[in-house]
Amino acid sequence: MLLCILILVIGLVLLIKGADFFIKGASALAMKFKIPQIVIGLTIVAMGTSAPEASVSINSALKGITGVAIGNVFGSNIANVLLILGLTSAICALKLQKNSVKYEMPFVFFITLLLCGAGYYLQTLDRVCGVIMLLLFGAFLAYLFKMAQSSKDEPQEDLPKPMNPWLMLICIVGGLAALVYGSDLTVNSAIDIAHRLSISDRIIGLTIVAIGTSLPELVTCVIAALKKQPDLAVGNIIGSNIFNILFVLGLTCVIQPVGFDPAFILDGIVAIISVILLFVYTCGDRKLTRWEGCSLLVLYAVYLGYLIVK
Repeated sequence: MLLCILILVIGLVLLIKGADFFIKGASALAMKFKIPQIVIGLTIVAMGTSAPEASVSINSALKGITGVAIGNVFGSNIANVLLILGLTSAICALKLQKNSVKYEMPFVFFITLLLCGAGYYLQTLDRVCGVIMLLLFGAFLAYLFKMAQSSKDEPQEDLPKPMNPWLMLICIVGGLAALVYGSDLTVNSAIDIAHRLSISDRIIGLTIVAIGTSLPELVTCVIAALKKQPDLAVGNIIGSNIFNILFVLGLTCVIQPVGFDPAFILDGIVAIISVILLFVYTCGDRKLTRWEGCSLLVLYAVYLGYLIVK
């Protein structure tokens, strides 16, 4: 048990340092190529920090542990909004881009509802479902490309200093490697501890694995907020949620069909409510204030308490 705790600590250190380097590289890349930070957050950062979810879900499905595969996606998306955006906005009030509120959040709502409906009626997410998810992901990437072409950078304060291309590459690749390896150590040690305590695969997927694989997003968003780069923080979360459902789960289903436990409907409803709540908070002035962030944290605490007590 002590060895597992030590490995957990090592994994967390790798996550923190990896996220710091990755943010520096991604921000420098955005500035160099004059790409809006929101686009970088929705693509490079989101995909990079979602790599642990992809690895865990695919490996779990191949091993027949479907509770972890689906629970990881639902749990991560819930943690992304309620825990990560809640904590980030509690540190620093977040300003959202118009497209995030008008297009991306409703898209997250739509695909989450679609996932719940498909799981409820089909009971198994087969390869056809996986292909549909991947096609929707392709459409989302096309939307991002169009947005990148039409968007113009707005003047921003505290922009990162110009970085040598090789140093930029080292920061992005090295930071991503540390994120993935750190998450791997963290999740494996957490799962080992959970199994020793006789916790079910579904609960493991929704809590320990979900929070563990969301640690890169958590660290990345907190650091981005502290560096006054909220576009990167919010874009990272929204892009990560879309990536988790459409790419992570879509690719998982194409490789190996995944059984859908009806108990996941409740978790899907929580994921939908969290997106609706985020939309309600931000649809007016496109700001997520500190007290609103605290309310998201309270809701996440209630959700975790329910899972533990149940």
